[in-house]
Amino acid sequence: MSETLTSIQLRGITRRFREGEREHIVLDGIDLDIRQGETVALRGRSGSGKSTLLNLIGGIDAPDAGSVTVAGMDLTRLSERERTLFRRRHIGFVYQSFNLVPTLNVADNVRLVLELNKVPAAQASTRIDALLAAVGLADRAESYPDVLSGGEQQRVAIARALAHEPAVMLADEPTGNLDDVSAEGVLKLLDKLVRDRSHTMLIATHSQYVASLCDRVLELHNGRLEETTSRSR
Repeated sequence: MSETLTSIQLRGITRRFREGEREHIVLDGIDLDIRQGETVALRGRSGSGKSTLLNLIGGIDAPDAGSVTVAGMDLTRLSERERTLFRRRHIGFVYQSFNLVPTLNVADNVRLVLELNKVPAAQASTRIDALLAAVGLADRAESYPDVLSGGEQQRVAIARALAHEPAVMLADEPTGNLDDVSAEGVLKLLDKLVRDRSHTMLIATHSQYVASLCDRVLELHNGRLEETTSRSR
């Protein structure tokens, strides 16, 4: 049997912020391994550093100490531009606030990430059609974000995040702006699509329901990570 690959590896990750005269340590020497195809929930109170950790893994920010390795690439050895290019190709993001471009229709919001990755137009159109069908929005391709419900907008955001077939999906409170019914539907969809494609996903959440869908649950407290739940599938 082949060894399971590690998709995300953190070693000694430390991140500090200054608050006036004081220095605040948000992440304090964190080590973490997430296997390829694994879905992991990241929990913790507001301000505990969940978004900071996601930004480090996504290459948006750099740690003060330690290494961040994603899909075999040590991001701490890359320049800011190199991290941007790596993120564009290998990482998908889903945010609480959807972050759709209001002047683009649904199909073009998904197309944008494919154009950035220089996917040929015909291949991009085929992929967009398949993804919109997968998220139940095949009939809304020409619609604009302002006429969609919150749940529909987040489904578009999920399609966009998956469009370039990323190695890693990062989700930051993806249902925070949705009602309970919409949230449950979006979460089940996100979980299914990520698992069907064998992507790795780290999802920051306050929701116990989200955690119940994941293979492992990690708690971020006082700058350190603790595994609270692990289950086999």
